[in-house]
Order: sequence, then structure tokens, then C-alpha cells
Amino acid sequence: MTLNSKAALQFDHVTYSDKNLTIIKDITGFFPSGRITTLVGPSGAGKTTLFRLCNGLISPDSGDITVDGKAINSYEPTELRRTVGLALQSATMLSGTVMKNLSMPLTLKGEQLPEEEAKKLLEDVSLGEDILYRNVKDLSGGQRQKVSIARTLVNKPKILLLDEITSSLDRVSKQDVEELITKLNRDKSVTIVWITHNLEQALSIGDYTWVIMNGELIEAGDSSLLNNPQNDIVRRFVKGEFE
Repeated sequence: MTLNSKAALQFDHVTYSDKNLTIIKDITGFFPSGRITTLVGPSGAGKTTLFRLCNGLISPDSGDITVDGKAINSYEPTELRRTVGLALQSATMLSGTVMKNLSMPLTLKGEQLPEEEAKKLLEDVSLGEDILYRNVKDLSGGQRQKVSIARTLVNKPKILLLDEITSSLDRVSKQDVEELITKLNRDKSVTIVWITHNLEQALSIGDYTWVIMNGELIEAGDSSLLNNPQNDIVRRFVKGEFE
């Protein structure tokens, strides 16, 4: 994969500050369309803030962000949320059934989710339709994470942002979710951007990798860069010298 690949998300000298603290520092780079990009870096490096910029929850102080070839500030907020989906580590659920949770994105728009479509969403994330009317409190952690992803897919996003979604899962559930995400990427051509602290996961799942440290994009390229970083700071990070 080369830097000539089409960009699903493009950053051009993007900077963001909060309370006089600069969190994102003049980042220029892109996430390739139809690929899986993994984001790695120490805690507090700015990865989650970058995601909030990607789906318009916050706006940069300077610089430009382009989503699917279109300036991010030209999107209506609802259109942007449909284009760029976000799934979080916490997999926050509404109290009630799986169906209620899957329906939420459409309920907020005054629409209804057909039962057959809900069943298809569960199938897409490798869950059986028998859980559709089960209370979410009775689901395992892995099942809740899959329901969270299915809910994000209701809006059929072109880009899916994943923030540490497997960090609290057991080994089997983690593998299930990894297989699910690679399947979504392969079968539906969804562009995936995945924040992970697990470098082994970043290497095995990612096609492309960004290394972010102290708000700066230090190195980006094919995920194999993690095996042989060109940057000395990244080399030290990969060796575990930064938490």
C-alpha cells in the first residue's frame, strides 16, 4: 500500500487545543479507504481526541479535515455521524432489550428499525437472532461489544472508528471481535480505524499504522513498520520504553 491510496479521512496541518493545552500538533496524514488502519501510541498521546475530530464532536483550531473527499465542515452533523461511525471500549447500552439498543439510531430520527433488518444486523456481527429480545444485562461482554458494533452499523457508515474495543474482553471474545471487524472490512469495504494499545493486534489486524506520541504523528505506513521502525522514538516505544 502506498501513500497514493485514496484517503477516507485526510488531515492537513490539523492542530487542536483544550484549555491552553495543545493536544493535537500539526498533524498531516490520511487513513486509506477500504483498509484497516491501527492507531498506536502511549496513553495520553491524543488518539481519542483525534477520533473526536474525525466525527465532528470537536473542531480543530487550525488545519483541514476531509472525509470521503469532502471538507468535514461542509457536512450536516447527522450526515457526518452516518458516514463516520464510532464504537467505544465501554459498549454503553440502554437498559432494555437488544432490539431497543439496535433501534436507537433510528428512534432518534423518529424512525423504526424493521425486525428483519435487526436480525440481519445480528447476523452481520455473528450473533443469533434468538438474542433480539433478550435483556442486554444478560449478555456477555463480547456479546455487548458486538451489539454495540451492530448498532453503529445501523447507519451504514463508510468509516468505522473503534476505540480500544477489545481491551476489556477475554481472549476468545477478543478473537471473535477481531474476526468480525476484518470480515466487515473485507465483505462490506468499510474503512476501519482502530485505536489499540496491543502492538501485536495492531500488526496482525492493521494494513496501515499510525504511531502518535505527544499529539504528533511520528511515523505512518504499512503496519510492518512496527517490526522495523525507522524513527528512534518509535523504536523505543515498540520496545516498551513508553507506557
